Amino acid sequence: MISEILPAWRVKRIIRYGLLYAVAYGLTIIFALPFLWAVSSSLKPVNELFLWPPQLIPKTWRFENYIEIWHVAPLARFFINTVFVTVFSVSGRILSAALVAYGFARFRFPFRNFLFLLLLSTLMLPYQVTIIPTFLLFKAFGWLDTYNPLIIPNWFGGAFAIFLFRQFFLTIPKDLDEAAKIDGANTLWIFIRIILPLSKPVVITMIVIGFLESWNDFFGPLIYLNTPEKYTLSLGLANFQRVVSAGGQATEHLLMAASMVMTLPSILVFILLQRYYIQGVVISSGSK
Repeated sequence: MISEILPAWRVKRIIRYGLLYAVAYGLTIIFALPFLWAVSSSLKPVNELFLWPPQLIPKTWRFENYIEIWHVAPLARFFINTVFVTVFSVSGRILSAALVAYGFARFRFPFRNFLFLLLLSTLMLPYQVTIIPTFLLFKAFGWLDTYNPLIIPNWFGGAFAIFLFRQFFLTIPKDLDEAAKIDGANTLWIFIRIILPLSKPVVITMIVIGFLESWNDFFGPLIYLNTPEKYTLSLGLANFQRVVSAGGQATEHLLMAASMVMTLPSILVFILLQRYYIQGVVISSGSK
């Protein structure tokens, strides 16, 4: 009956796309289910967490969990610490990486390609391989139990950030630089007034990547921070259960609520900037 109304090729196309959408929606639900369960658990009283069979929708909505977490643990202090580290880490990485990438993209100097390949080769070294010599170096500097190891290394760029900026800068025509030089602009003026304003997609891409990396970093604070008052959110949540249970309280529902507080900024940043993020990655990866 359908084949009498629609051409065969259109029927096949509808079936094919219908199956693709069904698979996509099914996978979306599967991957979103743990997050939805965490949100649901954060709004439940503790006695509903262990009901069988499990219930996604709470019988009793307990929004007080999101108020209580600020009183049972120094969550506000952890939040402020994380914002401080993230802001200075992201700003430092973007500024330094953009400057280095501008040099690789616009200037000709001896061994430029070799140095760029040497820079990219550092991406093959896992962070865990260099953690011991890095730790000993920061210990010699007297930086242990400070935020310096979490912030200052980001002010020296980073191979991936430099690569992404360089690839994007190569897509900007050099005619703009030459026109600015004719008007009397120097190199720094061209970088600030021409290159950076045109690089909004890659800047926002690095904001998203740097924010997620710094905001969710657990290993760095675990290695370098010792004082509880200096903990970031990721490290504070790891100790949240111990702090709360010391007062004789159940912790599971509060831990879920605290986890949602930590996760929400990352979700908001990605949702608000995802259009520019995708644009920056596509343009940078497509340049030569």
